Amino acid sequence: MCGIFGIYDHNEASNLTYLGLYALQHRGQESAGIVSSDGKKLHHHRQMGLVSEIFTRDALKKLPGKSAIGHVRYSTAGSSEVRNAQPFVVDYAKGGIAIAHNGNLTNAVLIRSELETNGSIFQCNMDTEVIVHLIARSKAKTFVERVIQAIQQVEGAYSLLFLTEREMVAVRDPFGFRPMVLGDLKGAPVIASETCALDLINANFVREIDPGEVLVIAPEGIHSLKPFKRTRSAQCIFEFIYFARPDSTLFNRNVYQVRKDLGIQLAKESPAAVDMVVPIPDSGFPATIGYASESGIPLEMGLIRNHYVGRTFIEPEQSIRHFGVKIKLNASRNLLNGRKIVTVDDSIVRATTSRKINKMLRHAGAKEIHARISSPPITHPCFFGIDTPVRSELIASSHEVKEIQKYITANSLAYLSLEGLKKCVQTEADNFCYACFTGDYPLPFPADR
Repeated sequence: MCGIFGIYDHNEASNLTYLGLYALQHRGQESAGIVSSDGKKLHHHRQMGLVSEIFTRDALKKLPGKSAIGHVRYSTAGSSEVRNAQPFVVDYAKGGIAIAHNGNLTNAVLIRSELETNGSIFQCNMDTEVIVHLIARSKAKTFVERVIQAIQQVEGAYSLLFLTEREMVAVRDPFGFRPMVLGDLKGAPVIASETCALDLINANFVREIDPGEVLVIAPEGIHSLKPFKRTRSAQCIFEFIYFARPDSTLFNRNVYQVRKDLGIQLAKESPAAVDMVVPIPDSGFPATIGYASESGIPLEMGLIRNHYVGRTFIEPEQSIRHFGVKIKLNASRNLLNGRKIVTVDDSIVRATTSRKINKMLRHAGAKEIHARISSPPITHPCFFGIDTPVRSELIASSHEVKEIQKYITANSLAYLSLEGLKKCVQTEADNFCYACFTGDYPLPFPADR
């Protein structure tokens, strides 16, 4: 997760970055930050909390300049505290650097250990800081050359956005795990995690940043470099299943349409004789629409969401996640009482949320609950930016479908097949990472060598 946004050479750079982060708030709710450049100096403001809470008019006035980058954080490496908020900013012998990172570096611990042995002092405990140290130690002449030398030493998932006093550099890892797009606002280049951020500021979508591409945006213009050897593409399939906003277009496909197709395929594979189809808000909506249209069963709003509560999966503390279900959703007794229902959700991770929701539905009078999941069982942890680092936390890694069904108190449970999932992304199917479903990771980890 995490969301990044940047704009170059625009008179309202910080204000537009604020709006871009607003559109990307779903990608991280722990902290947010903006760094601007006035051509001579970097200015920054970072805090814990939501974009709307952090960036007051006064805060934005303190971020002058015609270029800015921003970040909303969801932690996978490094604790949830303000010192780990991004963009991360440092001054070194060559000037100032700000960096915003979406992803997770799989060899960061090894690099950090080597750097500390050689005298480096770290300010925080997130993986992103190792890149800054590698840049600072580089003997290359230009900033972009130093960036390339640094990222050639790291492994894993990274969509990166750098800002110096005079230039902006966007980098996407060779596998293309995390999304990153290029836009244009009346001649000002824009970089964002998703196209929904471009839409909010009326910027035009130009193209995706290619896997393995380094895009340099400077007074001289935009220059693209491809310093990496070509490798297989491994775009994160979970962007389509859960993470991205449905109005975004990622990896050449509209997110809403893919999710709707997942629901259509799910209805074909796992029909049910019920009275109504009930979506699990909010990420389950498009798949539910697909399921209902394919099955011909009416879609009803059996669960109502309190929209003043954040997405519970992103909350870092287990205790908050459990409590969040109770304040996030309410079951509609008038609709559910005495009815047989199918619920459609995007995924089951730990199953604690599904269990609580089903208990809520039964308390509201649901006669039968048939759970349908628009993705395959998650059996393996992700090391590329999703908060499932421990396999023991994944219920499908150690329990059969029937056991999970019993635990979540459903009358039946069915997942979308992996083949069905691939069918929904059509000709692009080979370009995605399915490791959370298969254990087939696109690159080895240090512990495996």
